[in-house]
Amino acid sequence: MAEAYIVEAVRTAGGRRGGKLAGVHPVDLAARVLDAIIDRSGIPAEAVEDVVMGCVSQGGEQAGQVGRNAVLASKLPQSVPAVTIDRQCGSSQQAVQFAAQAVMSGTQDVVIAAGVESMTRVPMGSTFKLFYDAGLGKNKSPGLEEKYPGIVFNQFAGAEMIAKKYGFTREALDDFSLNSHRKAVAATQGGKFRDEIVPIAIETADGAEEHTADEGIRYDASAEGMAGVKKLSEDGVLTAASSSQICDGASAVLIVSAEALKKYDLKPLAKIVNLTVTAGDPVVMLEEPLFATDKALKRAGLSIDDIDLYEVNEAFASVPMAWLHHTKADPQKLNVNGGAIALGHPLGASGTKLMATLVHELRRRGGRYGLQTMCEGGGVANVTIIENCDWQDGDAKAA
Repeated sequence: MAEAYIVEAVRTAGGRRGGKLAGVHPVDLAARVLDAIIDRSGIPAEAVEDVVMGCVSQGGEQAGQVGRNAVLASKLPQSVPAVTIDRQCGSSQQAVQFAAQAVMSGTQDVVIAAGVESMTRVPMGSTFKLFYDAGLGKNKSPGLEEKYPGIVFNQFAGAEMIAKKYGFTREALDDFSLNSHRKAVAATQGGKFRDEIVPIAIETADGAEEHTADEGIRYDASAEGMAGVKKLSEDGVLTAASSSQICDGASAVLIVSAEALKKYDLKPLAKIVNLTVTAGDPVVMLEEPLFATDKALKRAGLSIDDIDLYEVNEAFASVPMAWLHHTKADPQKLNVNGGAIALGHPLGASGTKLMATLVHELRRRGGRYGLQTMCEGGGVANVTIIENCDWQDGDAKAA
């Protein structure tokens, strides 16, 4: 089977709800990261054979095949096709896997995996609520009700179930979340996101500027401040401060074959080592990354200690904490530049967003293997393992 390589990986800086990216149409936001892939890699735009775009809330400005619309709004020629996919929070991680599978199968040689979500302009849940309010159907089918009677699938409830199962206290969750902000602050101030962020031109009250810094990071975050946030449920332990932030953003990854590397004189950043997706309990819902990681490592012939960096999406603090508990992974390797609690979780864009961070940080540190996983609606989880193309034995550098 052919090998698949990551040549470029980029993202926008996250925008808070109603923040700096609120004035940018999601199609144009996605188009800008597609443009950046072409500009930074140097590959001819016409060489791209497909764009696989993740997006969760496919309504309003994100309806009508947002992936194809992004291609048409970008510098890619109209001959480049696109498809929009929804695997909930893992949509653009699945885009990476679909793109890699196309390359590995020999079907295509150059594919862009991407994702976009403007949670300001197309609010989470709006694609259900608008139809429901208009009297157009029910959210739960009779067949689903028969198999899961009386159950309302709810990610917040699932996150609380995980916290209860593993015995996580409010204080422990808050501490994890505070560290997410502190790591994000250090990464931003240290310039660690510089290689992955695509500046986005925006208009402000003071004139035109470029959005280049993640808006959600709380530079003044404190334990006292975390403790003062109201719990999401009266008998729970999670709060908005220990949950991912609503976010606007887009991201993209260029995946090519070995033949394309030679043909277009491209420099590979990382090689795809393993692609795994599994599904489990749809009620607890968010625990599946634990078991998906077990399967991915076994299939790759690796142990958790072989992995140099982990990106586990911080949908809620209880998820990566449970993942650490289950895998016995080194917490010093987890989300080293902060996670979605500080940086935001732009749903359909988060998969390629995390991949951009993982690829660049793995190379910066001189590590060999990186692993990315995230929980997804319906009890699904993706795991992607990559290998640094410049890694040399004994050459790992200090962070």
